[in-house]
Amino acid sequence: MSLKADYLKYTLHFRFEAGTSRGTLTEKTSYVIRLCDDENPAVISYGECGPLKGLSYDDRPDFEEILHQYCKEFTDLDLQLFSWNIPIILTQIISPEFPSILFGFETAMLDFLAGSQRIIRATDFTDGQRSLPINGLIWMGSQAFMRQQIDEKLQAGYTTLKLKIGAIDFDQECDLLATIRERFPADQITLRVDANGAFQPNEAMAKLERLAAFNLHSIEQPIRAGQPDLLADLCQHSPLPIALDEELIGKMEYMHKFRLLKKIQPQFIVLKPTLLGGMRHCDEWIELAGRLNIGWWLTSALESNIGLNAIAQYTAQFKHLLPQGLGTGQLYYNNVDSPLVVEHGQLRYDPTRLWNFGPLLADASH
Repeated sequence: MSLKADYLKYTLHFRFEAGTSRGTLTEKTSYVIRLCDDENPAVISYGECGPLKGLSYDDRPDFEEILHQYCKEFTDLDLQLFSWNIPIILTQIISPEFPSILFGFETAMLDFLAGSQRIIRATDFTDGQRSLPINGLIWMGSQAFMRQQIDEKLQAGYTTLKLKIGAIDFDQECDLLATIRERFPADQITLRVDANGAFQPNEAMAKLERLAAFNLHSIEQPIRAGQPDLLADLCQHSPLPIALDEELIGKMEYMHKFRLLKKIQPQFIVLKPTLLGGMRHCDEWIELAGRLNIGWWLTSALESNIGLNAIAQYTAQFKHLLPQGLGTGQLYYNNVDSPLVVEHGQLRYDPTRLWNFGPLLADASH
């Protein structure tokens, strides 16, 4: 038996203009890895590589060329030599400079080993017996658009909202938060904000102090990544808990991860498997966070339902979870149909719903 690896390039289209502090998004390109046994080519396993422009460690012009080469090397590899030890196989063929490719191959191989049924980690979640708490994501935009999103998420039953801030006027953003708090105190609705590094160093503490008045759960990445001394000082003195996000990107060695968390001592870290190199690397971040008494949650990074499914199943192995950032499957009008369902601020897996790769196969390119 030998496996063939190839990929499909697929453009996902947003249902609306999604605003971030790095610009407005209308589409997202993903690369879907396919693995098939040459003895049974109709049975295909899938994994998703979804680098984000301007953010991913492997966002580079030759990404697709590199992915093509890795697919060839994987196809030529004698997998029996490694007894299907996935971390060793990945180490043999893929550089840590390509975290999204690591995640794509890792999840495709897990899918293959589990029978190519998209069940990479069987739990009470995949049995349909347990749902995962998630936050409702509020994208940046006009104040009216953000208010509309807030109302929709509250009506849909979310009890945790995450607002992206840093693109419109800060006073307007504070007005939005004040409006929510006037209607819903902190014991009814949990509020998180994500600045995506938008605050300038000389204004960060003043803004954190002002935001703290709204009884927020946390703020993600208040200043841009790469300023560990300043960020450590903010984490020590901020009246508002700080979560690291972009700061984690590119830290692929265990000791680099440890030194970063030890130095900055954040209250939380946000884990995005696509940006961090997959589940094995998230395992290391979670283990270190436990040692250092740091909280964490997992978040998807604009993947299609293929990547989101893998992240959700990885998340479901943990108990007593904070609300996770796994509600992005509804962003696209041409997403792959999957068993994932969002209801009442929860993500659940409905085993009676079937996968439909029709949009992917019809529109994707090799």
